[in-house]
Amino acid sequence: MKVIIILSVFLLSGCAKFVYLVEQGIGQLSLQWKGKKISKVLNDPEVGEEIKSKIKDIGAYKTHFYEYFEKKETDIYSKVTFLDRDAVTYLVIVSYFDKVEPLKTSFPFYGKFPYLGFFKEKSAFKYVEKMKKKDYHTYKRPVQAYSTLGNFEDRILSTFFEFNKYDLAELIFHELFHTVFFVKSNVDLNENLANYFGKEMMKEYFSNDQETLNERTKRSERSKKIRMALVKLINDYKDDLGKNRPKDMKESFKHLENYLATVFRPSIENTCNDLGIEKKKCYPLKRNWNHASFSAFMTYENKGAFIKDLREKKNFTLKQYLAFLEQEYEKFKDLDSKKSFTKYLEGLN
Repeated sequence: MKVIIILSVFLLSGCAKFVYLVEQGIGQLSLQWKGKKISKVLNDPEVGEEIKSKIKDIGAYKTHFYEYFEKKETDIYSKVTFLDRDAVTYLVIVSYFDKVEPLKTSFPFYGKFPYLGFFKEKSAFKYVEKMKKKDYHTYKRPVQAYSTLGNFEDRILSTFFEFNKYDLAELIFHELFHTVFFVKSNVDLNENLANYFGKEMMKEYFSNDQETLNERTKRSERSKKIRMALVKLINDYKDDLGKNRPKDMKESFKHLENYLATVFRPSIENTCNDLGIEKKKCYPLKRNWNHASFSAFMTYENKGAFIKDLREKKNFTLKQYLAFLEQEYEKFKDLDSKKSFTKYLEGLN
């Protein structure tokens, strides 16, 4: 059935998209073929004990997740794939030169996505160069994990082993959330929900380790304040850009560099200073910002506060919250509404 779906996607796509999907299909199948059964990896004397311990932890996180939400456990993460690179894919976001908005690509069955992922870094570079020539802003970053939304038995990847147990649990809960809840053509909401559920489940899972959680909470609160400052600055820039639209790429970069130099960087530096973070450790100052990287950041951060507030107003447990989202999404699909599911939820808040 999955092979038929993949072939249907290919046939329904244009030539350029067809080539892209073929390459990504081969990359995905390669991950599947290279997967080794967990029992075989655990019995392999050449595999370190730390890696074996993390594989067992992932199994425990997976079982906890499906039992928590009373969902049928799938075969996801039943095999391990050891990669020969530092990332499983390379994500590329492309944005217009005259507005902070990602170029979206439509795929049959799944809707629109504000990015493309490439298994080959060389292909990601080629796409970046191609889009730069068309006067788009571009942003590329490595990806350590992703979900196929239950369409394949996702593998435990060797990139997972770089995470400590708390971050690994949050990562696994994040990716598993995508397998139980997915809103078509609404990547922003999907990612923000997975972020929220992943983090909250991690905190519940390690609730007996309050000392570590308290320290992580302190760091998280500092990070949250920086992220909130970034969201405001990016939204301010978007508003300014709407009033002073650049005519071409040259004018676009000139406008951007002026904002970064006179408003963005000084403001972020002050925020980090107020939080007691040294300039050299203030990560937004080390990042290369443009319309595409702004768009990438907003994809994962834009609705975080709304998601948290909605749950608190409803006084839901995490299980109740997921059930609520599932119920409302079914109602939403019956409405045949032109507005997004995010806007629908905001109307309920």
